[in-house]
Amino acid sequence: MSSAIYLENYLDGLESLPTELERNFKLMRKLDDRAQTAMQSIDSHAKDFMRKLAAENGAISEEERKERLEDIKALFGKAKEYSDDKVQLAIQTYELVDKQIRRLDNDLARFEGEIQEKASSTRAKSEEAVAKKGRKKTKDGKATVKKKRSASSDEETGRGGNQSTHASTNTSSVGGSGQGTKKKKSKKSVDPDDSEKESCHTAATHPSDVMDMPVDPNEPTYCLCHQVSYGEMIGCDNPDCPIEWFHFACVGLTTKPKGKWFCPKCTQDRKKK
Repeated sequence: MSSAIYLENYLDGLESLPTELERNFKLMRKLDDRAQTAMQSIDSHAKDFMRKLAAENGAISEEERKERLEDIKALFGKAKEYSDDKVQLAIQTYELVDKQIRRLDNDLARFEGEIQEKASSTRAKSEEAVAKKGRKKTKDGKATVKKKRSASSDEETGRGGNQSTHASTNTSSVGGSGQGTKKKKSKKSVDPDDSEKESCHTAATHPSDVMDMPVDPNEPTYCLCHQVSYGEMIGCDNPDCPIEWFHFACVGLTTKPKGKWFCPKCTQDRKKK
């Protein structure tokens, strides 16, 4: 129920209250006047009776005594009746006013509860809207990162094709000019550690050629080369791996391996165990 409708109904209920109160007050005034008249009449009858007793020195007949006392008693009864009616009317008037006061108190309590409920509902909707907005921003941010990675992958694919073509051309030219000539390859001893370092260095420097574009300094880095995410990457199946993600080129992969795959560091740790 709206406030306007409630106010209209409440005023309709109060419309008859002033008339009823005025009527009750007038009746109370009349009853009070009748009670006062009865009390005055009692005083008059009592004084007259006492004077007659004094004048005749108590020599009044028993029948007359009873008659006068009955009259006074009847007047007392009427005065009491008028007073009782006035008290009942006063109680009725009080209940009329108290009824409206209780109704107003109950309605005010109900309205206060409805206002609090609406405020809670509005606050909940506002919090839900803020949460949805935050989720949307997160989703948009992920989409932007995905687009950046896709663009980096496309650029890497394009440059990789160009490098492959260039290498093929150089190989052909070398083969043609050196045909019929044999060269001896000198054997050199290679330290396994030096070989691993050289391999990692080659894998790490190769992706850096792809990352010529400006990179956000706040973007996280991955892999052995400590570069940002780009191209095809593979995740280490060790849940405690400190690096987690690696570029295919940096770990010597061209296709995704079958089954579980562990990075070089985690592979060495597993062998030690």
